[in-house]
Amino acid sequence: METVGPNAVPLKHTGLPARLLRKLWAPVPWMLEATIVLESVLGKWLDALIILAVLSLNTALGIIQERRAEAAVDLLRTRLEINARALRDGAWTMIPASRLVPGDAIHLRVGDFVPADVVVHDGTVMVDQSTLTGESMPVARGPESTVYSGATVMRGEASGTVTATGAATYFGKTAELVGSSAPAAHLEHVVLRIVRVFIAVDLVLAVAGTAGLAAAGSTTADVISYAVILLLASVPVAMPAAFALAGALGARHLASLGILTTRLTALQDAASMSVLCIDKTGTLTENRLAVAAVAPIGDVSRDELLRWAAAASDAATQDPLDLAILAAAGESAGAGDRLSFTPFDPATKRSEATVSRDGRTVRVAKGAPHVIAAMAEAAPPADLAALAAGGARVLAVAVNDGTWRLLGLIALADRVRPEAAGLLARLTGLGIRVIMVTGDSAGTAAAVAADVGLTGDVVQADDLAALTGGEGGPSVIAQVLPQDKHRIVQLLQQAGHVVGMTGDGVNDAPALRQAEVGIAMETATDVAKSAAGVVLVRGGLNDIVGLVEESRRIHQRSLTYALNVSVKKLEVPLLLTAGVFSFGQLVFTPLLMALLLLANDVVSMMLTTDNARSSQRPDTWHVGRTIAGALVVAVPMLGSSLALLWASGQLWPGGGIDQSAPLSS
Repeated sequence: METVGPNAVPLKHTGLPARLLRKLWAPVPWMLEATIVLESVLGKWLDALIILAVLSLNTALGIIQERRAEAAVDLLRTRLEINARALRDGAWTMIPASRLVPGDAIHLRVGDFVPADVVVHDGTVMVDQSTLTGESMPVARGPESTVYSGATVMRGEASGTVTATGAATYFGKTAELVGSSAPAAHLEHVVLRIVRVFIAVDLVLAVAGTAGLAAAGSTTADVISYAVILLLASVPVAMPAAFALAGALGARHLASLGILTTRLTALQDAASMSVLCIDKTGTLTENRLAVAAVAPIGDVSRDELLRWAAAASDAATQDPLDLAILAAAGESAGAGDRLSFTPFDPATKRSEATVSRDGRTVRVAKGAPHVIAAMAEAAPPADLAALAAGGARVLAVAVNDGTWRLLGLIALADRVRPEAAGLLARLTGLGIRVIMVTGDSAGTAAAVAADVGLTGDVVQADDLAALTGGEGGPSVIAQVLPQDKHRIVQLLQQAGHVVGMTGDGVNDAPALRQAEVGIAMETATDVAKSAAGVVLVRGGLNDIVGLVEESRRIHQRSLTYALNVSVKKLEVPLLLTAGVFSFGQLVFTPLLMALLLLANDVVSMMLTTDNARSSQRPDTWHVGRTIAGALVVAVPMLGSSLALLWASGQLWPGGGIDQSAPLSS
């Protein structure tokens, strides 16, 4: 164990000082920090404290979001804190799973959580690995096949050799993907682009204003004072906080609707979401097997076939196949008094029962079609291929009242949620391209896509060349592994899309974290919920539409605030510079500028509570259009402000422009 380390997902923790330094060392924080220094130099301590509070809030939110990503890895790690039956020193013993190393021989039984990747040597087991691969049905694993860490043994026993532990396992790689995944900070980039425009305007005005002051013979102190006030007038100190406030208010409203937000940025990004990758198992489907079709042979009726199949089933086993058949048979379950029952055995691929019916003893079996057909010395029914083509799990049923006789086939499938088709139609109407992502085969994926109304190509995870195309790209991606989901999200992001991802299992966690809008479903594991930005606490999918509509209202409010602030951040510097040329002096005192900062930035945050209507298409930030629109409004306001200043000097000589901020020339 000294060589490979413990069988645990390694955690990478960053100290608080390093976190703070990383958050404070960026362009937008630099501007806020410079403003704090300048305010302090000017003795404007209240303004400095206000800006410091805004900077602290933004830093704290960023650190909290990082910690949530680490919490997802912590949850993955706790899944490995179990015991395992290992062969040590020639004897079988229970040891902590964290002490397993590659090469250890271990034994697996019903109910065991598989603690490491294991190659089976002896025995056969049925394992549930839906939380890892997305497969909705238990799968058989026999000699020379691999059972992945994180799967659960549903049936049988097996012995095998550990091939990988900790981060090297299939499960551990998923944990590493969660820890290393993060969406792009779109809103921070928007703020930065807006600030860059203000800086460019300030540089031009600073050169012009300084030249004008120098030509007028003003002192160096006046020139520095002009530059300082110009900078203070241009920095949108409250813009990040205003965007956060808009998101927080929207998050509170969504919480009342059963939609919980773990990352506020996910709400802002949901407005721009152009592609939504929907996980099939547990999202579009119920992740619960049900009888999808019954194909009797000869004069056997549907109900009779189900009764015989129910006789070879038992609820006590909690086998998903047995439970589905018993539910379909209902009160008529059973075809007589059962005398004995042999549960499903992965080795024989069938279950069997002996029942007493009409004074006769009859044996009944259900299982793999080729096994049951061989018992009845018959060819597999012609309906088998058609039933299996849609990805259903098909069982055959036979009875023996002297000789084995094939009764028919039963197809079981993971049922599609009844509201799924309507939801996808509404999302498409909102301009969102929907892609179904699943670990199932292409045939199963195509059948489900047809049920929910998805049209388009079906591709496999190893052929994603068409994914980065436009509207005509694939609508279904099949045979997807956790690493593939993560890569799918990244490819779509590289193509310029804002990506949403839904899911509920461990296998979805890396993609949920990487996507701008990660949505964990009601039945999601703790790992998935921690990795996601949004958690739905009610059953069904309709809340996704509510999330999109509310996020677009949040965007409209944020856009209103950005436009309002941009108007003022353009008008005030222009007014300040125009005052230098028109009146030969500064039109603002430091106190007036402090009041303007409070009125323009902080008080204007009330705009984030305005009523707004959601758009029918994804919202995107167009900084150039926003600034151009602000300039159209700022120029007339500048004219009216200059006229007011001139008129005040004419009508009130003792309190007009002459008293604002005279230069010491």
